[in-house]
Amino acid sequence: MKVAMKKKKNLTKRQLAVIEDLFAGELEEQEVLDRHKVSRNTFNKWLSDQRFIEQFNNRIAQAYHQSELIIARYARLAALKLIALTESDKDETARKACLDIITRNSISPRLYAEGLNPEQSTPPVDKLSPQTASRLLAVLAEEKEQ
Repeated sequence: MKVAMKKKKNLTKRQLAVIEDLFAGELEEQEVLDRHKVSRNTFNKWLSDQRFIEQFNNRIAQAYHQSELIIARYARLAALKLIALTESDKDETARKACLDIITRNSISPRLYAEGLNPEQSTPPVDKLSPQTASRLLAVLAEEKEQ
C-alpha cells in the first residue's frame, strides 16, 4: 500500500520577487506590493505560509550577517579614527572620542563570553601616544568624580 506523501511546493516566482524587492531596500513595503500587483490580503496570506516565512527569515538572517561583516571589516579603521580624534584641538571632540574608546573597551568581557576575539574588536591600545593616554586618564578621572 502506497502512502501518499505531500509534495513540498516551492515559492512562486512572484513571491520570490517580492521578497527580493523587500530586501533590496529601494522601495517601501507597500510600493513593493504595488509593483508586483500583490494585494495586502494576499501578502498577509503569504505571511502565514511556513515556506514563505522560512525564506523571509533566511533573508533577514542574511541581511544581519552582511551588516556584521561590513562592521567587522571597518572596525579597525573606526578604532584608528577614534584614536586620532583624541588628539583633536577641540576639547569636546577629544573628550567624546575618549569616552567612546572607554565605552568600547568595556564591551570586551562580553566578547570573551560570546567566544569572539576582542583583539580584533578593540582599539590598538599599544599605539596610543602619551598625550592620548593622558587624555583618556583625564576623562576617566572626570567620570569618576561625577
